[in-house]
Amino acid sequence: MHPGDVDGERAAQLASSLGVVRARLAAACEAVGRDPREVTLIAVTKTYPAADVATLVRLGVLDIGESKEQEAQRKRAELADAATAVRWHMVGRIQSNKARTIGAFARAVHSVDRLKLVDRLAEGARQQPAPVEVFVQVSLDDDPGRGGAVVGDVAAIADAVAARPELRLRGLMAVPPLGTEPAAAFARLQELGTRLQAEHPAASALSAGMSSDLDAAVAHGSTHVRVGTALLGRRTSIVS
Repeated sequence: MHPGDVDGERAAQLASSLGVVRARLAAACEAVGRDPREVTLIAVTKTYPAADVATLVRLGVLDIGESKEQEAQRKRAELADAATAVRWHMVGRIQSNKARTIGAFARAVHSVDRLKLVDRLAEGARQQPAPVEVFVQVSLDDDPGRGGAVVGDVAAIADAVAARPELRLRGLMAVPPLGTEPAAAFARLQELGTRLQAEHPAASALSAGMSSDLDAAVAHGSTHVRVGTALLGRRTSIVS
């Protein structure tokens, strides 16, 4: 098979899966009377090549999610000029020593769960022309071992983010705890988001929902869904 045929086949796969995901989002929004334009689709491309990112950009998906700083940086370099069109979202747990670097290029960080990350992200964000959007990740079962701040720490982290002009507090992010019904978890996140918005009126966003549960997330107010498998397929290899 000619390499161009392989590339064309992959592009067709991505276009088809994107159509399916967009239809799911539209149906989920229609079911609860929401406008699909209220929901940002983030394509989580971790472990997939930069070529897939380039294809998604051509298909109109500019919000790209990565979990590791090193992988995001490598893809930015490989994409060259095309990388300037991408809005990079960091969705994985952040190592403290990577926070400054992430702040320098990410347009949004969805996984801020510790106070010490805030100042480091802000220092890196000084290199950007606009404030970096920040979601405070909350642990819905108060188990920070899986990522996320315990509920009692969320307000302090949010206040710290809001105090930094280099950052823009957008709202909350969460992943349903293992063994928990997604709808119940997202309802809890929505409740916590309402509480946060009472203190920070502009922090109205919720980053919730992935391939398996985006419908339930949209029903409970998600404004940003992080979709990997449903768009790109199941991961069979790891990009280091």
